[in-house]
Amino acid sequence: MVEKFHEELKQVKKDVVKMGNLSKEMLQSSVKALKERDIELAKLVISKKDKLADLDDKIEEKTLMLITLYQPMAKDMREIGCVLKLITYLNRIGRYGKDIARITEDIAKKPHVKKLVSLPYMSELVCKMIDDSLEVFQNGDISKFDDFTEREDTVDEFRYSIFRECLSYMMEDPSVIKRCTDYIMVARYLERCADHACKMAEKIVYMFTGVRCEIDSREGTKKECFTDVSLDDADE
Repeated sequence: MVEKFHEELKQVKKDVVKMGNLSKEMLQSSVKALKERDIELAKLVISKKDKLADLDDKIEEKTLMLITLYQPMAKDMREIGCVLKLITYLNRIGRYGKDIARITEDIAKKPHVKKLVSLPYMSELVCKMIDDSLEVFQNGDISKFDDFTEREDTVDEFRYSIFRECLSYMMEDPSVIKRCTDYIMVARYLERCADHACKMAEKIVYMFTGVRCEIDSREGTKKECFTDVSLDDADE
């Protein structure tokens, strides 16, 4: 029974990684579609929302079944709890990708303002955070989270920088107000995705170690850095 449980849990975790890759791909492709004003790519991103929702439902059902059948405890239960949290964050990331694709459909017929400001680079930073979270979820190397607070700070700085830059463009030329407003919304979506990546990291650390950590870069506050936690703290 124990072996069967761990085999099924292993498959569930593989499904989570599959969902994570889909979510990241939707976000990445949506920004690419926006950058290139590619309506067809935007439509492709939007079409994947049903597959994302199906994975969310499938993983949740499998996870609840594992709880019902095997009544796991300790680290096994933390893994299941982590899975349930991660699919929520990943679903939201994918849906933000869909929302950015919708914006692309709306503004693709007009040229970009100042080469789309810093949105593509901001997207790269966020997608790397998602990638690292999924990688640690698989291999347990939580050292990859050591600089997550700093990375989140950088993403936040980009968001406010884009807001200020777009505001100046709108004041200079009212004809770009709609496009710049959309850029500000995209920056907000990307910043939220970075927040979700940080929450994923927190849950993954707890899954492996049993120690709770929290990232909070607002107003310069940092509650328990990941560098304070190691696998030696795990309650095996």
